[in-house]
Amino acid sequence: MNSLLPTLRPSRRAAFAPVAAAVLACTAVGALAQPTGGPALGAPLEAQVRQLILDRVVGPATPRAEVALGRLDPRLRLAACQKVDAYIPSGTRLWGSTRVGLRCVDGPTPWNVYLPVTVHVFGPGWVAAAPLPAGHVLAQADLRSTEINLSEQRSPAIPDGQAVLGRTLAQPLSAGQALREVALKSRQWFGPGETVQVRAVGGGFAIVGSGEALTAGMEGQPVRVRTDNGKVVSGMPVGERVVEITL
Repeated sequence: MNSLLPTLRPSRRAAFAPVAAAVLACTAVGALAQPTGGPALGAPLEAQVRQLILDRVVGPATPRAEVALGRLDPRLRLAACQKVDAYIPSGTRLWGSTRVGLRCVDGPTPWNVYLPVTVHVFGPGWVAAAPLPAGHVLAQADLRSTEINLSEQRSPAIPDGQAVLGRTLAQPLSAGQALREVALKSRQWFGPGETVQVRAVGGGFAIVGSGEALTAGMEGQPVRVRTDNGKVVSGMPVGERVVEITL
């Protein structure tokens, strides 16, 4: 088994110790192992992993998903295990490149490893009907509705094509490319010095007042407002001369 470990300079041995211990602890070739290419899952466990992910990501807004399973680290030699459970690590985002945990719950040597997976989530969205340059003002004929890969980028896809009509593109789109928030220029809802409506919302109630904007109300950016009683508050611009504060 020592042949599995690379020769390291003394300064790197300490950092490599946890990895080495994990590899050496799994000494027997077990139910997940194969002679070359690293441990393999087997059809039942692959199906368990896929179903675990699909149960979490498929819903009314995302009616379809595809799960591509990666490979376990080829250096692993996992001990024989009668039962392996798949689980989602806490805080894991199950879109795009991610991982699923696998742990032995019935075997002589407990172990826990992570399997890389890629999750493609599909749902309704809007794409460019033709090539569109940066600076173009969107019109009805520029967009068409279709199924898109929602997980292809971090930036959210546009769910309502009508809501973006009249918006300006911050970057060009090729024909068939999905329209996402990052492709749109931020709107300015009001300028500094303008009178704005201030809505304080929280816990099933809302309080409405007015104030003077101290900074420009750019979409997605906090703005400072001096209320009628002289207090300066921060909120988010949500419409034409409207600022919302969440309590």
